[in-house]
Amino acid sequence: MKRILTIICAASLGIASFAQTQTIYKMTPVNDIKVTSVKNQASTGTCWCFATVSFLEAELLRQGKGEYDLSEMFVVRGNYKDRLFDNYLRRGNGNLGQGSIAHMATNAIAKYGIVPESVYDGIEYNSDRHNHGELNAYLNGIAEVSLKLRKQSPEYNKLMDSLFDIYLGKVPETFNYGGKTYTPSSFAASLGLDDLDDYVEITSYSHHPFYTQISLEIPDNWDHGLQYNVPLDDFMDIIDNALKNGYTVAWDGDVSTKEFNHNKGIAICPEPKDLEEAVKLEKRFPERVVTQDVRQTAFETFDTTDDHLMHLTGLFKDQDGNYFYKTKNSWGPDRNPEMGGYLYMSRSYIALRGISFMVHKDAIPAAIRQKMGL
Repeated sequence: MKRILTIICAASLGIASFAQTQTIYKMTPVNDIKVTSVKNQASTGTCWCFATVSFLEAELLRQGKGEYDLSEMFVVRGNYKDRLFDNYLRRGNGNLGQGSIAHMATNAIAKYGIVPESVYDGIEYNSDRHNHGELNAYLNGIAEVSLKLRKQSPEYNKLMDSLFDIYLGKVPETFNYGGKTYTPSSFAASLGLDDLDDYVEITSYSHHPFYTQISLEIPDNWDHGLQYNVPLDDFMDIIDNALKNGYTVAWDGDVSTKEFNHNKGIAICPEPKDLEEAVKLEKRFPERVVTQDVRQTAFETFDTTDDHLMHLTGLFKDQDGNYFYKTKNSWGPDRNPEMGGYLYMSRSYIALRGISFMVHKDAIPAAIRQKMGL
């Protein structure tokens, strides 16, 4: 996720107008799923948390538990704490950046619980929006000292907690919500978020055996979490089946390419020969045929990289019957105001630029689920 701030700035450089894009691509919903409002990660690399928390909020809606605004920064705090210890045990060779992937959010919730946004907004510093540049710099400095001393002393732990308290706010031991008193753990349990084993991550790369669990070699998978590896056809079929049946998807992929235009609300995957003209969005071009080999080559040559998580919330068709995926971003609703923070990504774009995704295991077609051993 390191490039995400540059990408956000670059998104304002689109050529075609939004209205022109809507004329070229006319979308009709297959299933547009109700989700919570668009949030803004601002100047942080915490898209992994915003996308996954949005996904879990949608799960609560799907399960009839009501609409909740959960605190992303409470989850981020736990993640920072865990990655500091991981980095220490790896002799400073861990990942102390701000990026992670979906399962690290669910892991942190299972370990530390969760609170509403109204209880913990994660901004104690002089800012009206999230900005972790200074926090992350101090975090790295303190981590370096513990490595030199070869210990994480009680004072070290107090110092880390104080750093988080100063920037993100103190963690409440108890809080009141809806007329009841909770701890972070009891609140998670009240929502059924204390046991998140039903949520799985899925990827598709041929340098590992299919229908096995693998640790994908991307920098933000710093805890070497396992994902189910399936062929590309299954990868796409799971996403389609989920969205058709009311399940949303937490998507991890690459948004650094020319084909991705958040400002104009579209991400396409034209043939390489058409790229320069296609991204002008002045007319439609055929989409690239993405095979397993094409996908694998893009991954191994770093043409497709892991740099952003978003939330797939709906399945749509364009005027030619091609699937597009309604996608909730975490760059706020004002960056592309006519789309309110959403965009449409084409099926070919998802197939080529999607690294992995998280979904409820019940959203996986039965035949594929059996092959996965779930």
